[in-house]
Amino acid sequence: MKKHRFLKFAALFSTIILCAMGQKVDACTRVVYKGPDNTIITARSMDWKDEIDANIWVFPRGLERFGNVGQNSVKWTSKYGSVITSAWDIATTDGINEKGLVANVLWLVESQYPDFDPKGSKPGITIAAWAQYVLDNYATVKEAVSELEKEKFVIVSDFIPGTEKFTTLHLSISDATGDNAIFEYVGGKLKIHHDPSYTVMTNSPLFEQQLAINQYWDGIPGTTMLPGTNRAADRYVRASYYINAIPQTTDVRTSVASVFSVIRNCSVPYGISSETEPNISSTRWRSVADQKNLVYYFETVKTPNTFWVDLKKIDFSKNSGTKKLSVSKNETYAGETSKQFTTATPFTFIGL
Repeated sequence: MKKHRFLKFAALFSTIILCAMGQKVDACTRVVYKGPDNTIITARSMDWKDEIDANIWVFPRGLERFGNVGQNSVKWTSKYGSVITSAWDIATTDGINEKGLVANVLWLVESQYPDFDPKGSKPGITIAAWAQYVLDNYATVKEAVSELEKEKFVIVSDFIPGTEKFTTLHLSISDATGDNAIFEYVGGKLKIHHDPSYTVMTNSPLFEQQLAINQYWDGIPGTTMLPGTNRAADRYVRASYYINAIPQTTDVRTSVASVFSVIRNCSVPYGISSETEPNISSTRWRSVADQKNLVYYFETVKTPNTFWVDLKKIDFSKNSGTKKLSVSKNETYAGETSKQFTTATPFTFIGL
Protein backbone atom coordinates (compact mmCIF):
# COMPACT_ATOMS: atom_id res chain seq x y z
CA MET A 1 0.00 0.00 0.00
CA LYS A 2 2.81 2.42 0.94
CA LYS A 3 4.61 1.62 -2.30
CA HIS A 4 1.43 2.29 -4.29
CA ARG A 5 0.96 5.68 -2.61
CA PHE A 6 4.61 6.54 -3.22
CA LEU A 7 4.40 5.71 -6.93
CA LYS A 8 1.21 7.73 -7.27
CA PHE A 9 2.83 10.71 -5.55
CA ALA A 10 6.00 10.36 -7.64
CA ALA A 11 3.99 10.35 -10.87
CA LEU A 12 2.04 13.40 -9.77
CA PHE A 13 5.19 15.23 -8.67
CA SER A 14 6.85 14.44 -12.01
CA THR A 15 3.86 15.94 -13.81
CA ILE A 16 4.22 19.13 -11.76
CA ILE A 17 7.94 19.42 -12.51
CA LEU A 18 7.45 18.80 -16.24
CA CYS A 19 4.72 21.37 -16.39
CA ALA A 20 6.79 23.93 -14.56
CA MET A 21 9.87 23.35 -16.71
CA GLY A 22 8.31 22.74 -20.10
CA GLN A 23 5.80 25.50 -20.75
CA LYS A 24 6.49 27.63 -23.81
CA VAL A 25 3.25 29.53 -24.17
CA ASP A 26 1.71 32.92 -23.75
CA ALA A 27 -0.13 33.29 -20.50
CA CYS A 28 -3.69 33.96 -19.36
CA THR A 29 -5.74 33.02 -16.32
CA ARG A 30 -9.49 32.49 -15.88
CA VAL A 31 -11.27 32.02 -12.54
CA VAL A 32 -14.90 31.80 -11.36
CA TYR A 33 -16.14 33.04 -7.99
CA LYS A 34 -19.19 31.43 -6.40
CA GLY A 35 -20.67 33.48 -3.59
CA PRO A 36 -23.90 33.38 -1.59
CA ASP A 37 -27.31 34.14 -3.06
CA ASN A 38 -26.34 32.93 -6.56
CA THR A 39 -23.45 35.36 -6.91
CA ILE A 40 -21.37 34.15 -9.86
CA ILE A 41 -18.43 36.21 -11.18
CA THR A 42 -15.95 35.18 -13.88
CA ALA A 43 -12.60 36.95 -14.28
CA ARG A 44 -9.78 36.58 -16.78
CA SER A 45 -6.44 38.18 -17.57
CA MET A 46 -5.08 38.56 -21.10
CA ASP A 47 -1.32 38.11 -21.13
CA TRP A 48 0.65 38.49 -24.35
CA LYS A 49 4.22 39.40 -25.29
CA ASP A 50 3.07 42.13 -27.71
CA GLU A 51 0.44 44.84 -27.53
CA ILE A 52 -3.11 43.66 -28.29
CA ASP A 53 -5.47 46.19 -29.80
CA ALA A 54 -8.58 45.40 -27.76
CA ASN A 55 -11.98 47.03 -28.17
CA ILE A 56 -15.34 46.43 -26.47
CA TRP A 57 -18.32 45.62 -28.70
CA VAL A 58 -22.08 45.35 -28.29
CA PHE A 59 -23.66 42.80 -30.62
CA PRO A 60 -27.48 42.62 -30.85
CA ARG A 61 -29.72 39.66 -31.55
CA GLY A 62 -30.42 38.82 -35.16
CA LEU A 63 -26.91 39.30 -36.58
CA GLU A 64 -26.20 37.12 -39.59
CA ARG A 65 -22.90 35.30 -38.98
CA PHE A 66 -20.50 33.38 -41.21
CA GLY A 67 -17.71 30.96 -40.25
CA ASN A 68 -15.35 32.60 -42.77
CA VAL A 69 -13.47 29.51 -43.94
CA GLY A 70 -14.78 29.45 -47.50
CA GLN A 71 -18.04 28.28 -49.02
CA ASN A 72 -18.28 25.35 -46.61
CA SER A 73 -18.64 27.63 -43.57
CA VAL A 74 -21.06 27.50 -40.67
CA LYS A 75 -23.84 30.08 -40.95
CA TRP A 76 -25.96 31.25 -38.03
CA THR A 77 -28.07 34.10 -36.71
CA SER A 78 -27.31 35.41 -33.23
CA LYS A 79 -30.02 34.36 -30.80
CA TYR A 80 -28.66 36.41 -27.88
CA GLY A 81 -27.06 39.83 -27.61
CA SER A 82 -23.60 40.09 -26.09
CA VAL A 83 -20.85 42.41 -24.88
CA ILE A 84 -17.42 41.18 -25.96
CA THR A 85 -13.76 42.09 -26.11
CA SER A 86 -12.05 41.77 -29.47
CA ALA A 87 -8.39 41.24 -30.31
CA TRP A 88 -7.24 43.48 -33.17
CA ASP A 89 -10.92 43.55 -34.25
CA ILE A 90 -10.48 40.16 -35.92
CA ALA A 91 -11.50 37.78 -33.12
CA THR A 92 -13.67 37.50 -30.01
CA THR A 93 -11.52 36.59 -27.04
CA ASP A 94 -13.86 37.19 -24.13
CA GLY A 95 -17.43 38.23 -23.37
CA ILE A 96 -20.81 37.80 -21.72
CA ASN A 97 -24.24 37.46 -23.31
CA GLU A 98 -27.57 38.78 -22.06
CA LYS A 99 -28.34 35.45 -20.34
CA GLY A 100 -25.17 35.58 -18.24
CA LEU A 101 -23.15 33.04 -20.23
CA VAL A 102 -19.45 33.94 -20.28
CA ALA A 103 -16.92 32.66 -22.81
CA ASN A 104 -13.13 33.01 -22.62
CA VAL A 105 -10.45 31.68 -24.98
CA LEU A 106 -6.94 31.05 -23.64
CA TRP A 107 -3.77 29.81 -25.29
CA LEU A 108 -3.09 26.05 -25.22
CA VAL A 109 0.00 25.05 -27.17
CA GLU A 110 -0.96 21.35 -27.03
CA SER A 111 -4.11 21.93 -29.10
CA GLN A 112 -4.49 19.88 -32.28
CA TYR A 113 -7.62 20.47 -34.35
CA PRO A 114 -9.32 18.06 -36.79
CA ASP A 115 -8.51 18.31 -40.47
CA PHE A 116 -10.94 20.48 -42.38
CA ASP A 117 -12.08 19.54 -45.87
CA PRO A 118 -13.39 22.66 -47.67
CA LYS A 119 -15.43 20.34 -49.90
CA GLY A 120 -16.43 17.87 -47.21
CA SER A 121 -19.77 17.15 -45.58
CA LYS A 122 -18.97 18.93 -42.31
CA PRO A 123 -18.80 22.74 -42.36
CA GLY A 124 -16.10 24.74 -40.63
CA ILE A 125 -15.80 27.83 -38.47
CA THR A 126 -12.75 30.00 -37.92
CA ILE A 127 -11.28 29.72 -34.44
CA ALA A 128 -11.57 33.52 -34.24
CA ALA A 129 -15.37 33.13 -33.99
CA TRP A 130 -15.44 30.13 -31.63
CA ALA A 131 -16.28 32.11 -28.48
CA GLN A 132 -18.74 34.35 -30.34
CA TYR A 133 -20.60 31.35 -31.73
CA VAL A 134 -21.19 30.13 -28.18
CA LEU A 135 -22.30 33.54 -26.90
CA ASP A 136 -24.63 33.99 -29.88
CA ASN A 137 -26.35 30.64 -29.53
CA TYR A 138 -26.51 29.41 -25.94
CA ALA A 139 -27.90 30.57 -22.59
CA THR A 140 -26.37 27.92 -20.32
CA VAL A 141 -23.31 25.70 -20.14
CA LYS A 142 -25.48 22.57 -20.22
CA GLU A 143 -27.14 23.70 -23.43
CA ALA A 144 -23.79 24.53 -25.05
CA VAL A 145 -22.20 21.22 -24.06
CA SER A 146 -25.22 19.27 -25.31
CA GLU A 147 -24.89 20.83 -28.77
CA LEU A 148 -21.14 21.22 -29.16
CA GLU A 149 -20.44 17.60 -28.20
CA LYS A 150 -22.27 16.60 -31.39
CA GLU A 151 -19.41 18.19 -33.37
CA LYS A 152 -21.56 19.43 -36.21
CA PHE A 153 -18.72 21.62 -37.45
CA VAL A 154 -14.93 21.75 -37.50
CA ILE A 155 -12.83 24.39 -35.73
CA VAL A 156 -10.41 25.79 -38.32
CA SER A 157 -7.22 27.51 -37.16
CA ASP A 158 -4.38 29.33 -38.91
CA PHE A 159 -1.32 31.44 -38.18
CA ILE A 160 -1.70 34.76 -36.35
CA PRO A 161 -1.40 37.43 -39.07
CA GLY A 162 2.15 38.64 -39.54
CA THR A 163 3.66 35.92 -37.36
CA GLU A 164 4.85 32.32 -37.49
CA LYS A 165 2.71 31.45 -34.44
CA PHE A 166 -0.11 28.97 -35.19
CA THR A 167 -3.23 29.76 -33.21
CA THR A 168 -3.88 27.12 -30.54
CA LEU A 169 -6.66 27.86 -28.07
CA HIS A 170 -8.95 26.19 -25.59
CA LEU A 171 -12.35 27.57 -24.61
CA SER A 172 -13.91 27.95 -21.18
CA ILE A 173 -17.53 28.84 -20.49
CA SER A 174 -19.47 29.55 -17.31
CA ASP A 175 -23.07 30.53 -16.70
CA ALA A 176 -25.25 32.33 -14.17
CA THR A 177 -25.92 29.08 -12.27
CA GLY A 178 -22.21 28.48 -11.66
CA ASP A 179 -21.85 25.65 -14.16
CA ASN A 180 -18.53 25.37 -16.03
CA ALA A 181 -17.08 23.60 -19.05
CA ILE A 182 -13.69 23.49 -20.76
CA PHE A 183 -13.32 22.58 -24.45
CA GLU A 184 -9.97 21.31 -25.72
CA TYR A 185 -8.88 19.61 -28.93
CA VAL A 186 -6.38 16.88 -28.13
CA GLY A 187 -4.90 14.87 -30.97
CA GLY A 188 -7.58 16.21 -33.30
CA LYS A 189 -10.44 15.11 -31.03
CA LEU A 190 -12.74 17.27 -28.91
CA LYS A 191 -12.38 16.77 -25.16
CA ILE A 192 -15.05 18.39 -22.96
CA HIS A 193 -14.56 18.80 -19.21
CA HIS A 194 -17.97 19.65 -17.75
CA ASP A 195 -18.47 20.18 -14.05
CA PRO A 196 -19.51 23.13 -11.84
CA SER A 197 -16.29 22.67 -9.86
CA TYR A 198 -14.04 23.53 -12.81
CA THR A 199 -13.67 27.15 -11.78
CA VAL A 200 -10.01 27.76 -12.71
CA MET A 201 -8.16 27.43 -16.00
CA THR A 202 -4.80 28.66 -17.25
CA ASN A 203 -2.71 27.67 -20.27
CA SER A 204 -0.62 24.53 -20.49
CA PRO A 205 -0.77 21.74 -19.53
CA LEU A 206 -3.97 20.07 -20.69
CA PHE A 207 -6.84 20.68 -18.28
CA GLU A 208 -6.86 17.18 -16.78
CA GLN A 209 -3.22 17.71 -15.82
CA GLN A 210 -4.07 21.08 -14.30
CA LEU A 211 -6.53 19.25 -12.05
CA ALA A 212 -3.76 16.87 -11.00
CA ILE A 213 -1.49 19.79 -10.11
CA ASN A 214 -4.20 21.36 -8.00
CA GLN A 215 -4.82 18.05 -6.23
CA TYR A 216 -1.21 18.05 -5.05
CA TRP A 217 -1.37 21.62 -3.73
CA ASP A 218 -4.70 21.03 -1.98
CA GLY A 219 -2.72 19.24 0.72
CA ILE A 220 -0.50 22.26 1.39
CA PRO A 221 -2.06 25.15 3.36
CA GLY A 222 -2.15 28.25 1.16
CA THR A 223 -1.34 30.44 4.16
CA THR A 224 1.91 28.50 4.55
CA MET A 225 3.19 28.40 0.98
CA LEU A 226 1.96 29.10 -2.54
CA PRO A 227 3.98 28.90 -5.78
CA GLY A 228 4.86 32.40 -6.90
CA THR A 229 6.17 32.28 -10.48
CA ASN A 230 4.35 33.45 -13.60
CA ARG A 231 4.15 29.94 -15.04
CA ALA A 232 0.69 28.63 -15.83
CA ALA A 233 0.84 25.82 -13.26
CA ASP A 234 1.69 28.27 -10.47
CA ARG A 235 -0.96 30.77 -11.52
CA TYR A 236 -3.52 27.95 -11.49
CA VAL A 237 -2.65 27.07 -7.89
CA ARG A 238 -2.79 30.68 -6.67
CA ALA A 239 -6.11 31.32 -8.41
CA SER A 240 -7.59 28.11 -6.99
CA TYR A 241 -6.59 29.01 -3.47
CA TYR A 242 -7.47 32.71 -3.45
CA ILE A 243 -10.85 32.41 -5.18
CA ASN A 244 -12.01 30.31 -2.22
CA ALA A 245 -10.21 32.39 0.40
CA ILE A 246 -11.74 35.77 -0.46
CA PRO A 247 -14.89 36.97 1.36
CA GLN A 248 -18.13 35.12 0.67
CA THR A 249 -20.51 38.04 0.39
CA THR A 250 -23.58 39.31 -1.45
CA ASP A 251 -22.21 42.87 -1.39
CA VAL A 252 -21.41 43.53 -5.06
CA ARG A 253 -18.76 46.16 -4.39
CA THR A 254 -16.86 43.77 -2.13
CA SER A 255 -17.25 40.64 -4.25
CA VAL A 256 -16.21 42.33 -7.50
CA ALA A 257 -13.25 44.03 -5.80
CA SER A 258 -12.21 40.68 -4.29
CA VAL A 259 -12.36 38.89 -7.64
CA PHE A 260 -10.36 41.68 -9.26
CA SER A 261 -7.74 41.23 -6.54
CA VAL A 262 -7.46 37.52 -7.37
CA ILE A 263 -7.01 38.03 -11.11
CA ARG A 264 -4.49 40.80 -10.47
CA ASN A 265 -2.56 38.44 -8.20
CA CYS A 266 -2.32 36.02 -11.13
CA SER A 267 -1.24 38.72 -13.58
CA VAL A 268 2.26 39.43 -14.89
CA PRO A 269 3.68 42.92 -14.20
CA TYR A 270 3.67 45.16 -17.24
CA GLY A 271 6.93 45.32 -19.19
CA ILE A 272 8.23 41.95 -18.05
CA SER A 273 9.36 39.52 -20.72
CA SER A 274 11.99 36.85 -21.08
CA GLU A 275 13.76 35.61 -24.18
CA THR A 276 14.56 32.31 -22.47
CA GLU A 277 11.05 31.89 -20.96
CA PRO A 278 8.50 32.94 -23.56
CA ASN A 279 5.73 31.73 -21.26
CA ILE A 280 6.26 34.91 -19.24
CA SER A 281 4.19 37.62 -20.96
CA SER A 282 2.89 40.92 -19.62
CA THR A 283 -0.78 41.22 -18.70
CA ARG A 284 -2.47 43.58 -21.19
CA TRP A 285 -6.01 43.72 -19.80
CA ARG A 286 -8.40 42.12 -17.35
CA SER A 287 -12.16 41.55 -17.39
CA VAL A 288 -14.59 40.64 -14.60
CA ALA A 289 -18.12 39.53 -15.52
CA ASP A 290 -20.85 39.69 -12.87
CA GLN A 291 -23.25 37.06 -14.19
CA LYS A 292 -25.94 37.65 -11.60
CA ASN A 293 -26.26 41.39 -12.19
CA LEU A 294 -25.15 41.30 -15.86
CA VAL A 295 -22.31 43.79 -15.56
CA TYR A 296 -19.05 43.51 -17.53
CA TYR A 297 -16.02 45.20 -15.91
CA PHE A 298 -12.81 45.98 -17.78
CA GLU A 299 -9.39 47.48 -17.19
CA THR A 300 -6.20 47.82 -19.20
CA VAL A 301 -2.71 48.26 -17.80
CA LYS A 302 -2.18 51.58 -19.59
CA THR A 303 -5.23 53.40 -18.25
CA PRO A 304 -5.83 54.46 -14.65
CA ASN A 305 -9.47 53.45 -14.26
CA THR A 306 -11.67 50.39 -14.19
CA PHE A 307 -14.90 50.90 -16.14
CA TRP A 308 -17.94 48.74 -16.75
CA VAL A 309 -20.92 48.07 -18.99
CA ASP A 310 -24.37 47.35 -17.51
CA LEU A 311 -26.03 44.96 -19.96
CA LYS A 312 -29.44 45.83 -18.53
CA LYS A 313 -29.02 49.32 -19.99
CA ILE A 314 -28.38 48.05 -23.52
CA ASP A 315 -30.96 47.45 -26.23
CA PHE A 316 -30.07 44.07 -27.72
CA SER A 317 -33.13 43.85 -29.96
CA LYS A 318 -32.75 42.94 -33.60
CA ASN A 319 -31.80 45.93 -35.77
CA SER A 320 -30.75 47.95 -32.72
CA GLY A 321 -27.28 48.11 -34.25
CA THR A 322 -23.75 47.06 -33.43
CA LYS A 323 -21.81 49.42 -31.17
CA LYS A 324 -18.18 49.82 -30.22
CA LEU A 325 -16.19 51.33 -27.35
CA SER A 326 -12.58 51.90 -28.42
CA VAL A 327 -9.88 51.11 -25.88
CA SER A 328 -7.09 50.32 -28.36
CA LYS A 329 -5.70 53.89 -28.22
CA ASN A 330 -5.48 53.92 -24.42
CA GLU A 331 -8.72 55.86 -24.03
CA THR A 332 -9.66 56.51 -20.41
CA TYR A 333 -13.16 55.80 -19.10
CA ALA A 334 -14.68 55.79 -15.64
CA GLY A 335 -17.84 54.22 -14.28
CA GLU A 336 -20.69 52.84 -16.36
CA THR A 337 -20.06 53.34 -20.10
CA SER A 338 -23.07 51.98 -22.02
CA LYS A 339 -23.92 55.49 -23.31
CA GLN A 340 -20.40 56.01 -24.66
CA PHE A 341 -20.54 53.28 -27.27
CA THR A 342 -20.81 54.47 -30.87
CA THR A 343 -22.47 52.79 -33.84
CA ALA A 344 -20.02 50.67 -35.83
CA THR A 345 -19.94 48.02 -38.53
CA PRO A 346 -19.33 44.54 -37.07
CA PHE A 347 -15.75 43.39 -37.56
CA THR A 348 -15.00 40.40 -39.78
CA PHE A 349 -13.61 37.31 -38.06
CA ILE A 350 -10.29 36.45 -39.62
CA GLY A 351 -10.42 33.13 -41.44
CA LEU A 352 -9.10 31.38 -44.51
